[in-house]
Amino acid sequence: MPEIKAIFFDQDGVIIDTEKDGHRVAFNQTFDDYGFGFQWDVEEYGRLLKISGGKERMRHYFQENDVVLQGVPEKDDALILELHKHKTALFVKLIESGKLPLRGGVKRLMLEAKERGLVVGICTTSNERSANAVLNTMLSDVGIDFVLAGDVVKKKKPQPDIYLLALEKTGLSPENCMVVEDSRNGLLAAIGAGLPAVATTNIYTENEDLSEAEIIVSSLGDPGAEKGTLKASKRPLDFDGVLTVDQLVDYFGG
Repeated sequence: MPEIKAIFFDQDGVIIDTEKDGHRVAFNQTFDDYGFGFQWDVEEYGRLLKISGGKERMRHYFQENDVVLQGVPEKDDALILELHKHKTALFVKLIESGKLPLRGGVKRLMLEAKERGLVVGICTTSNERSANAVLNTMLSDVGIDFVLAGDVVKKKKPQPDIYLLALEKTGLSPENCMVVEDSRNGLLAAIGAGLPAVATTNIYTENEDLSEAEIIVSSLGDPGAEKGTLKASKRPLDFDGVLTVDQLVDYFGG
């Protein structure tokens, strides 16, 4: 039987519910700072989340809405990069302010994994600086083994490249690893790499098709605090609102 030896976590929407009150706010402040006459409301940003990566998201929106930048491809690319760096700096400040709390159960699950000797990694399309801000402020005592972020791979989720790189980095086989994701794009990336996945939903992904996930919960849950709801499970799972590493190892190893 396969034995789970590693858990790979997505960041945005899994570790922190960053999208609505983090990235979206930082994007909108950037648009203000650079004199653009538009904002991304909650619904619009939810639609744009189907595009993985902040730079790619802006480029898609600009093209879709005929937003004129410099008019020269090289200059437009440079401006988008500048906008994204500005947005990232604003987002990092939000993270460091402590205004964006960790999602329920995620740190507990990471600590349980480390105590059991599992490899714990973060695999995210978020900018490396953003990922490190989360790691260094809120997860500094976990002992996370590696972070793969941003442009470390050319093809972002839903392509499997980032999870294939995680497998290469750990030297483990897919049957020895699992993924915690929140979105269809992330789930497709995991499946494309041959990795089983748990999906933990949020406001932007609760209505997405996550049916390929082995387990779907509203939250990983914490004893004495927020409890999750089991939305689906491909095999029997005794879920009391808190998903533990022991349960996951038994589930995926059985």
